[in-house]
Amino acid sequence: MEINEKNIKVWSIIGSRATFGLVALDLAKKINNLIVLTSDVSTSAGLDRYRKTFPEKYIDTGIAEQNLIGIAAGLASENFNVLTTTFAPFQTMRCCEQIKVNLGYMKQKVCMVGLASGLALGTLGFTHSCIEDVGVLRSIPGLTIISPADSLETIKAIEAAVKLKGPCYVRLSGTSNNPVVYNKDYEFEVGKAVKLTDGKDITIFCSGTMVYQCLEVEKKLKLKNISCNVINVHTIKPIDAKSVEEACKSKLIVSVEEHNIIGGLGSAVAENLTSLKDTPKLLMLGIKDNYSKGGEYKFLLNKHRLTSEKIVEDVIFNYNSL
Repeated sequence: MEINEKNIKVWSIIGSRATFGLVALDLAKKINNLIVLTSDVSTSAGLDRYRKTFPEKYIDTGIAEQNLIGIAAGLASENFNVLTTTFAPFQTMRCCEQIKVNLGYMKQKVCMVGLASGLALGTLGFTHSCIEDVGVLRSIPGLTIISPADSLETIKAIEAAVKLKGPCYVRLSGTSNNPVVYNKDYEFEVGKAVKLTDGKDITIFCSGTMVYQCLEVEKKLKLKNISCNVINVHTIKPIDAKSVEEACKSKLIVSVEEHNIIGGLGSAVAENLTSLKDTPKLLMLGIKDNYSKGGEYKFLLNKHRLTSEKIVEDVIFNYNSL
């Protein structure tokens, strides 16, 4: 896909879900054995054009996510390059055993794409919002987890994921009008975090929608003479251990994620810190292990203190208490 200023703006407007449909269509033109499986989410995943253009490379299992994974694993065993997609809680937790056995244990090459993860579907409550997927899947051996920062990185992630040898989960967060983090092409490598800003006082690890929020945090903290490294951890598993080690030069380490603070990015950072000596304090920001009432996306981000303004407040409080 051609990466230019115009396309980046369009992808941002339509959001990561529709952008996934575009990259799938592009990949189908290049990869003969590509096949996409969905659970009744053709329109939601931006796949209507794909479905009409490549009907022989498209299977809709209906609302039967466990079957979705079983069929995907069977196709992968016959050397198809398989993408599966549905809304994040149904892509992951509803078929967790099938993911464990058919993908993790059997090592089948399937790329799962979780739509609208985090709080994006907050108006439907926590049956559709997904704050547990990373924690659940991180415990399955051999499974790569990628959480793109914006729509351009969604393209990069899907293109990289179909080249992996084992199973993978791509966690799409945010809605339409997804803020731009990358306004030009860049090198994307699975397992290698990207440093977006340089600073000596604080290192902020972030993923998904929180990358843009943390770039805004960095600007606000700079006005208070606090400098930050903002690290885009697009690959949560395997996490970039070197970036965690380098963060120990900072006075405070912060993790920010649109996910439960248990089991996700913050936990991955903490696990790596345990093997190092004399590490700084780690502040883990995210959903505080609770289910709130549903609500509009921006309302829930504010309620769970995941806006740049609320993140700044929490970071300054902890930084000043060092």
